[in-house]
Amino acid sequence: MANHLSAKKRIRQNEKRRLHNKFYAKTARNAIQKLRATENKQSAEELYPKVISMLDKLSKRNIIHKNKSSNLKSSLSLHVNRL
Repeated sequence: MANHLSAKKRIRQNEKRRLHNKFYAKTARNAIQKLRATENKQSAEELYPKVISMLDKLSKRNIIHKNKSSNLKSSLSLHVNRL
């Protein structure tokens, strides 16, 4: 267990950031699942920019790796184009 005040504060900060990052990562994953489940091209094209924006923000903030973001964007664009 942490003994110093600064170490205790760091534990509190890490937990708060972990929950924050977890929320945004889960929200993006749900949006990706929704986009992949979409069979209507028009609704997929409306949802696609929002999902791409989410992925860009996650990779910018180092919540997910930039290559993972690129791979997801690539596969999602293929999905939307094939509809």
